[in-house]
Order: sequence, then C-alpha cells, then structure tokens
Amino acid sequence: MTAPPRAGRPRPAGRGPAAPRPGPALAALAACQLMVVLDASAVNVALPRLREDLGFTDTGLSWVVNAYVLTYGGLLLLGGRSGDVLGRRRMFLAGMWTFTVASLLAGAAPDGTVLIAARALQGVGGAVASPTALALIGTLFDGPARARAIGVYGAVSGVGGAIGLVLGGVLTDALSWRAVMFLTVLPGAAAALLARRHIPESPRTPGRFDVPGAVLATLGCFALTYAVVHGSERGWTSAGALAPAAAAPLLLAAFLVAERRAPQPLVPRALVADRRRVAANALLALLSATSFGSGYLLTQYLQRGLGLGPAATGLAFLPWSLLVFAGARLAAPLEARAGPRAALLAGSAATVAAAALLAGRTPGGYAEGVLPALCLFGLGIGLAFAAVTRAGLVAPPELTGAAAGLLNVSQRLGGTVGLAVLVAVGGFGSAFVVVLLYTLATVALVPFAVRPPAPGLPPAPGLPPAAQPAAQPPGGPDPTTGAGHGLDAV
Repeated sequence: MTAPPRAGRPRPAGRGPAAPRPGPALAALAACQLMVVLDASAVNVALPRLREDLGFTDTGLSWVVNAYVLTYGGLLLLGGRSGDVLGRRRMFLAGMWTFTVASLLAGAAPDGTVLIAARALQGVGGAVASPTALALIGTLFDGPARARAIGVYGAVSGVGGAIGLVLGGVLTDALSWRAVMFLTVLPGAAAALLARRHIPESPRTPGRFDVPGAVLATLGCFALTYAVVHGSERGWTSAGALAPAAAAPLLLAAFLVAERRAPQPLVPRALVADRRRVAANALLALLSATSFGSGYLLTQYLQRGLGLGPAATGLAFLPWSLLVFAGARLAAPLEARAGPRAALLAGSAATVAAAALLAGRTPGGYAEGVLPALCLFGLGIGLAFAAVTRAGLVAPPELTGAAAGLLNVSQRLGGTVGLAVLVAVGGFGSAFVVVLLYTLATVALVPFAVRPPAPGLPPAPGLPPAAQPAAQPPGGPDPTTGAGHGLDAV
C-alpha cells in the first residue's frame, strides 16, 4: 500500500517537477498574492505624479485603475476554471508571466494609451494567477498544513497593502511613478521561477470550457464593476452608471440560466449544491465589504482629516497589517483547538467591535480614535478570512480551481459593491453604521457556513467520500478538537 503524503508537504499530482519541501512552493503562491495586493495600493499612491507626467485628464487617470479592476474582476471565474481544465501549474505560470510582462510595459509606457492597455493586461494575468494560486494551496497541502498555508496566503494580503502604500509614496517621491510600475517585476519573476521548479502539475480535468457561460459571467461582472466605478465618480444617476447597473443583473441572470443548461458549466453544480459553501462565499463577500470599505474610509480620514501624507498613512496602517498577519496565523491553531466556527466567530466579533467604535461619530486623533479600531479590524479580518477561505475550498480536487475562482469573485465583488454603498451613503460616521451592519450580518452567517450536519445526513452532492463531513457525535462537536464541524478533512 502506498503511504499517504505527509502533512505539510506538497502532494504530487500528475507530472511535473518534484516538490520535496513545502517552503518554496508556498513562497511562490504567497508571492502571487503579495504582488497583486502590493501593486494595487502602490499604484493608487502614484496617481497624482502620473497625471502630471503623462498629461492625463481626471477621466483618463481613473482608467489607470479601472482598466485593471474591470479585467481582473470580469475574468476571475474563467481564470479559476482554466486551471482545472488546462493544468493549475501551467495556468499559474501563464498568469504570473503575463502580469510580470505587463508590469514592464506599464513602467516603460511612452503615453497614457499604452499604460492603460498594460494595466488591463495586468488584470488578465492577475485573474488567472490569483485563483489558481489559491487552488494550488487547496490541492498541494493537507490537513493542518493547508490551514497554515491559507493563513500565510491571507496574511500577506494585509502586509502587502501597507507595504504598497509606503513603497508607493517613497518611490514616487524619490524616483518616479515608473519605479512603482516596475515594483512587481522582480516578485513576479521570482514567483514564476519558484513555481516552475517546486510546484508539480495537476491532472487536467477532461472537458471543455463553457464559452457562453464565460462570456455572460465576464460581461455581467464587467457591467457591475463599471457601474460602481462610474457611479462613484460621476454620480449614481448618470447614464454611465444606470445603463450598466441595469444590464448587470440581466446578464448575471442569463448566466445562471445558461449554467443550468450547460453540460459542463463554468461554475460546476457541485459547488453551489452545498448551502455551506454558498454561505461561506456570502460571508467572504461581507468580510471583503468590511475590509475594503473600512480601509478606504480610514485612509481618507487619515489624509483629509488628520493631514497625513501617503507614506505616513501607510505607516499608520501598519498595526492593521501586522494584526491581519497575526490573525491569519492564529486561525489554524484556534481551529485545531476549538473548530472553524470558533475562529470565524472570534474574527467576526472583533470586526463588530471595531465598527461599533466608529459608527455614528468622527474618531478624533489617531492614537485614541483610529488605532483601536485599526487593531480590532486587522485581527478580526485576519482570523475570519483564513477560516472562511478554508471552508470555501472544500471541494473535489478536480474542482478546486473553480471553487477558488468563486471565492475570488465573492471577495472582489463584495469589496467593490460594499465600498460603493459606503460612498453613496457619505459621511464618516454614517458610513460606519453601514459597516457595522456588514459585520453583524457576517456573525449571523457563521453558523450556516460551518454548520455541522445532523447524524446520518446523506453526503453533500458533488463531494467525494474523503471530503464528506463526519457525522456529528451524539453529544455535539468536540469542543477541543472541532470534530463534527464539517471541515475535518480539509
């Protein structure tokens, strides 16, 4: 009998290079997430200088950001599924090299048109690499090692945002906005080289792409994202916001109809047949709305209300970033001791406390008003993000890429729509009342996202026996091991 793979080591799948140590493989996958997050925050800081050098109008400058956001958000489902069908290592490398080459083109852009095209190409690369990286974590690591890997993956998101703010400000002031565009070239190339050496290829899933579903999903996500972006800039009653806002639900409804009829849907039916996975994706969307929204509001307050510059704002956010890192790393041992529900409830409760500190009022100074909320938000988001990502990745190995793509879409659209609602509400205190509602809804969803099945419950559709949750013992979940929570096989 072949011995099972040792926990903590990447699990070989199909042909590909050997991966004797988990460290380099995880470093490559975490570097992908760091690159995507770092790029977004650093570029935002460089926009004023970029406008001066290339002569952008306000509308043209917004497309430096929007070109990336639209292609990234619109192609995430297709990017995640591509790894299942064509091979995850192959598509991860394709996405990383696309992003890296696009970063080079952006830094060397002679004019605004080339820069916007390069930013759109970065979005394509990110939409392929990011969900594929998360899927690889789900298939290369087992048991507690997977929980730790997801913790690392989530932790770099928080740290990357603050690093991007600081480096973006320093590089723009000391050198040029072009140095900011080049910032992700070395991490991208290093991640691709590490992946080529240390990540084995996954077996391809026999089948073909659901082209109608891919087109409708991409157009629907594109329309929704464009409506939010345009509405926040030009007003929610403008034609540029109303037309795509009306088209988005129609396109997404058509996508759902097409998926029901497709023999091989873009979002496999097994992924939406389990209500726990649906709840986990909804919970992640709310967490993203909380994170994106509160981060945006606090950044604006620090710069406009307290007069901090970009680099100082990045430093002010370091406690948030460090506690996201700490929370994500604490999630795995907390789950091992008390179960995934405990990690999710602890993280969600911390975000409720943070939002309650700011709801309905202006925080005043940094140390007494902003810092406590930053710390609670960081710890709570880190804990909950790692736990809910692990819950959402419970899927058959051949569908892990699609599950990761669905998680990325939930995160991206949740953050985008959640932030748009806050911008529409206006006013710092009023907006944080809405953030408080987001956090309370997150707490309410926790029991559904990790609800333990009743004894004798039939297997969840689409999950292989190894991924089925064990029946709960008569006395309920074991409070020390978390058995019976439905995620023990992850």
